[in-house]
Amino acid sequence: MEWAFGLVVLVSVAVALAAGARRLGLGEPFVLTIAGVIASYLPFVPEFDIEPELVLLGLLPPLLYTTAIRTSLVDFRPKKTSITLLSVGLVLFTAFAVGAVVYWLLHVPFSAAVAIGAIVAPPDAVAATAVARRVGMPRRIVTLLEGESLFNDATALVTLRTAVAAMAGSVTLWQAGASFIGAAGGGALFGVAAAMILAFLRRRINDPVLDTSVSLLAPWIAYLPAEAVHASGVIAVVTCGLILGHGAPQWQSAASRIAEHTNWRTIAFILESAVFLLIGLQVRHIVEAAWHSDLPHTTLLATCAVVLVTVIVVRPVWVFPATYAAWQIEGRRQGKPKPEWTGPAVVAWAGMRGVVTLAAALLLPADTPELDTLRLLAVVVVGGTLLLQGLSLPWLVRVLRLRGPSRAEDLLQEANLLQQATTAGLKALEENIAPETPPDVVDALRNRVVVRAQSAWELLGRSESQRVTPSGEYRRLRLAMLAAERDTVLRIRDSGLVDQEVLQAVMATLDIEESTIDRVAEADEDDGTPLRVPMPPGACEHLREAPCVRVPDSPEACGECLDEGLVWVHLRMCLECGHVACCDSSPGNHATNHFNNTGHPVMRSVEPGESWRWCYLDELLG
Repeated sequence: MEWAFGLVVLVSVAVALAAGARRLGLGEPFVLTIAGVIASYLPFVPEFDIEPELVLLGLLPPLLYTTAIRTSLVDFRPKKTSITLLSVGLVLFTAFAVGAVVYWLLHVPFSAAVAIGAIVAPPDAVAATAVARRVGMPRRIVTLLEGESLFNDATALVTLRTAVAAMAGSVTLWQAGASFIGAAGGGALFGVAAAMILAFLRRRINDPVLDTSVSLLAPWIAYLPAEAVHASGVIAVVTCGLILGHGAPQWQSAASRIAEHTNWRTIAFILESAVFLLIGLQVRHIVEAAWHSDLPHTTLLATCAVVLVTVIVVRPVWVFPATYAAWQIEGRRQGKPKPEWTGPAVVAWAGMRGVVTLAAALLLPADTPELDTLRLLAVVVVGGTLLLQGLSLPWLVRVLRLRGPSRAEDLLQEANLLQQATTAGLKALEENIAPETPPDVVDALRNRVVVRAQSAWELLGRSESQRVTPSGEYRRLRLAMLAAERDTVLRIRDSGLVDQEVLQAVMATLDIEESTIDRVAEADEDDGTPLRVPMPPGACEHLREAPCVRVPDSPEACGECLDEGLVWVHLRMCLECGHVACCDSSPGNHATNHFNNTGHPVMRSVEPGESWRWCYLDELLG
């Protein structure tokens, strides 16, 4: 009973601290770690001993899996060379660089020195992405850091396993290399096999509850068999998660995907919060053990400082050449411009260590020379990188003026995608109308998808003359209606006149509708950069050859709306003749009417800060 109470308190405190840090705009990993260190010195806080198996078996698989299923294989493929150089090359480079330093300072066996090098080598994606969410790093950098984190833990753990084996006996370089390749390749094979089995099951499961149950077991279904044959369970989990995440739209129902997304986000938040608090709680015990060892204090402090500096320095030493090497290998061939130095600078500084480093330190055998000191090195690297790099990374991003994802630009891409999906849906509607289909049903379906697409376009404009958009007013009124409907249902429930099952069914209907209402508010003010969309590959000739028409300093009114006594929502301008008219969300639809009457194919937005264009003929944004 005592351990259960302690677990509840641990998770509750971790979640509360993480929520507070998020609300205050502070780095969650740093706040939680410092809180854990402070708590470890309080007399009423019991000592938490973390078993390595708890982290490597209970925490690491679900944390890696939830990252893997959210990682896009489409985004992953173009960066595969960069990710490989970071997750494999950089980890090995760091392991041997730190190993050489430790071997020189502590005079331990070289295999033990490489083991601690492997332990401190892998950065923690949770820490980096927590900062990224807070300061708004560019997506390409976040994707690279997440891709690196998916595989660098596997590289580090396989290297550690090989080094520990070398400590126990003689292992040649060829044997170590073969063991490394076998563990990595075997893990990938087990991951593919687990994904195929789970995909087979998911195609035959329609119940979201059963599908979610399968999803919660997926990390261990991949991890345990791989570890049983000494393959890399980490690579198995990552491979399985990447495949299942990519195939989810084909293999799962919509309800199952929504449930899985919500459940795994909740699990990841709780585990990440608890893990960093646990890291802090371990510091006191490890520091005291190392301080009372036979090693002179000056040597101990000097070793900690030199190892921390080595870990920080070797990353940029590797990242900059690797970035330009990756561009030479694949980016240049794809026609991508040479990377600017600012991106690699942020990647090089985003080297915070975390839970894997601490857990791996506990895997060192009890007879390892200078064991307490080696574990202290791991703690110093985790704490030092979280303190130095974690706190200064937001400042570096701001100084380098790296702009994160723009809310308005995201809305523009979303509107474009919805427009294309709407066109496909309307085409399917026309193809499937039967003679007996009531016209009212067809009109209702057509209106529903058109309004959905228009609501996305409405969020883009920032016209001062428009107080509210039609979709915004719809959301406001419908939410008020749903609140009244729910109050009525609850009043009837309290009267006891209706069976509980009936009440639950009606409440579920109201909840589902409310959850589908788009609550996104008007786009936040961005940095003033015009909203642009790159010309799509093989873009239509109309977008490419559209004449350049000077945009008026202040958008003109829609003349047709003024003549008809209507109020427009947003304004568009024809690039053939410069005619300004209202968008499709406006009552008059005069911009589209202008195209229908003249055949002029390309229009553009004339709302402040927007420079996107739309081709009516090919339905492409550019």
